[in-house]
Amino acid sequence: MTRLLLLGPARTAAGVRHDEMPGGTVAEVLAAAVARYGAPFEEVLSVSQVWLNREPVERGVEVGPHDELVVLPPVSGG
Repeated sequence: MTRLLLLGPARTAAGVRHDEMPGGTVAEVLAAAVARYGAPFEEVLSVSQVWLNREPVERGVEVGPHDELVVLPPVSGG
């Protein structure tokens, strides 16, 4: 399982800050998260960046049990 860290609106949409998700790639982990958290999370995810171990990542990259995915929604403010 891959550790998932959700920030800001992603955390609000999912109702949790941390979780563990199955999947062998970034895309599979995110699909498992969407299945667990539903449409509100999917909406936030569609506009968010995803980082793997503190680096931006493409969805096809493989992940393992010691990896951490972070969902970073856009930040607004002034």
